[in-house]
Amino acid sequence: MDRPNRMELQSADGAQLNLDALYQIAPSCFTEVADADTGGVKRVVNFDVLRQLLGDNAVEDAPEAYEFNWVGKQAARAEVLKPIKKTLRPVKEDSVDWDNTQNLYIEGDNLEVLKLLQKSYLGKVKMIYIDPPYNTGKDFIYHDDFAMSVDEYAEASDSVDELGNKYIKNMDSNGRFHSDWCSMIYSRLMVARTLLSEDGVIFISIGEKESANLAKIADEIFGTSNRLAFFCWRTDGNFDNQARIKNCHEYIYLYAKNETQILLPKAIDPNIPKDSKIFKQEIRNTIIKNGPKNPVCDVVIPIGFPCEIENFVIKKDSVVWPKYSDDVIIENFKTTNKVVASTGWASRAQLVEFIENDYNPVVDTKGQSTVFVLTKTGAIETIKKRGEVSHVISFLNGMGGTQKATADMGELGNYFDYPKPVVLMKYLSKMYSEKDDIVLDFFSGSATTAHAVMQLNAEDGGNRKFIMVQIPEETPEDSEARKAGYNTIPEIARERIRRAGKKIKEESPLTTADLDTGFRVFRLDEGNYEDVKRSPKEFKQDQLDLFLNNIKTDRNDLDLLFGCMLDWGVQLSLPMTQEVVDGKTIYTVNDGDLVACFAENVSEDVVKAMAEKMPLRVIFRDSCFAQDADKINIYETFKQKLDWSDQEVVKNIRVI
Repeated sequence: MDRPNRMELQSADGAQLNLDALYQIAPSCFTEVADADTGGVKRVVNFDVLRQLLGDNAVEDAPEAYEFNWVGKQAARAEVLKPIKKTLRPVKEDSVDWDNTQNLYIEGDNLEVLKLLQKSYLGKVKMIYIDPPYNTGKDFIYHDDFAMSVDEYAEASDSVDELGNKYIKNMDSNGRFHSDWCSMIYSRLMVARTLLSEDGVIFISIGEKESANLAKIADEIFGTSNRLAFFCWRTDGNFDNQARIKNCHEYIYLYAKNETQILLPKAIDPNIPKDSKIFKQEIRNTIIKNGPKNPVCDVVIPIGFPCEIENFVIKKDSVVWPKYSDDVIIENFKTTNKVVASTGWASRAQLVEFIENDYNPVVDTKGQSTVFVLTKTGAIETIKKRGEVSHVISFLNGMGGTQKATADMGELGNYFDYPKPVVLMKYLSKMYSEKDDIVLDFFSGSATTAHAVMQLNAEDGGNRKFIMVQIPEETPEDSEARKAGYNTIPEIARERIRRAGKKIKEESPLTTADLDTGFRVFRLDEGNYEDVKRSPKEFKQDQLDLFLNNIKTDRNDLDLLFGCMLDWGVQLSLPMTQEVVDGKTIYTVNDGDLVACFAENVSEDVVKAMAEKMPLRVIFRDSCFAQDADKINIYETFKQKLDWSDQEVVKNIRVI
């Protein structure tokens, strides 16, 4: 039996993700070649075949082409593909309701965090909202100088924190003022797109300076056909400034992962009058006489037509309407019977469909259903009953502003300059997120998105989960936030979520008892393992132990567990339990999605207890096997208990 796989201990390989996606649509352009690194074979693209498949729709070194370029674009694209050897370490002491919550709050450089989330959340996120730096020349941006090492960058810019996160104030005097910003947003949107579900959407807030560049970048990454809207948000506040023209708006760009999978947004513009016809649930068609375009045709209502159905106006004892269904015939869309000839019309095709559906309304793709009302005069009317009402316009008005949002945060005891209003974020979230979806914000700032998600869940009974990502940027020395004891933006955000969740529950105690207002905190850090430069076969026996025990001394079981979950594509929000058998702790994620034990010298009872959980994935420390015989016995136990083949043992059991 082959040796089980070791965990990869790094983020997803972006190039491999692209290859996997291409293989799904064009497998014939792939071939196999020898892999010098592993000694086996690997799957690669045959570009000659790919060019043949593309026909005349491929180009190389065209003298003229419509494209958007800037200094650093190639480096940014290359960076997207590179895996990283970092991890997310759990911080239980900063978390709220750790054991039960499904929400995540992550501190760290968002490009690296997004890469780490790829394996677990690839295609799982329904909605992304981001409010990136607007590049005004005064705000900070994440600076990714891919040609410089962290140490070189730190020496050059003096703007790297203790975790190696890089951010600078991008002054407009910088020769690469726009290029630096474009590279920053380009790489992050490239990775973020892979996290969206096929029916997922992304909202991006932006100001004037980079709005045109963002549109070009987003068009390239998501495709112009997936551009759903460019919203103009009218920001409330004081615009008494010295500008020639007073700007009172910002933009919010909306793109879909795949616009063919997008339904109508489930929201209504708040400025629509309450008596508007869009709120009416029924549209009764006018009775129209037949014209020369309507051919003569008969529709006979079969015997058994119900006399009373909800939403139908039918009188059993009416002397006008026939008592038996075979007494009525619809001729040229007119009803006739022995008592009275009535005028009126209905769609013959819809009526036939209605009858064939056992007299039940037929729902169309927009959620509308058509029912047929048989009036006591014998006329047939159609009533279109609306599905969920949708009315979203591209001008967002009456949704608050940053000044009011700042004051609202002050009422919670928080301090943050110019956050987005909760009412705006709740409106955006309502458009496309369903009640069990994941909402991601990787420029989360004060965590307005988290606040809005909790508020929306409280109002519609949803169970949306949020993932907030924020670099641990320090608050200014003389700021109100620093005076209040908040040293970093994540400290402000986490306290805001705590207080907002508490307030929401206090305002509606009867309906929010089960509302999830907690969050698990994770912090980006270097990997859990010492960097081993050589392969095991290069070590002597006394050095091999160092290779097998290469876990850093400051890491605990939870660090290792969540590192493995990231590496194996298991979501970080899943519930978990732990139990002790023979003095060894067994961790179980989501009733067996993953079962792990990181103790040394595990006993047979521990292995049996793990197998009893019928796991899908199993993890051990490589050093837990005292000798090869112990390892074989453990694998045999899983084979027998779970009826696994040798191949399944290799696939489902991994070591670190």
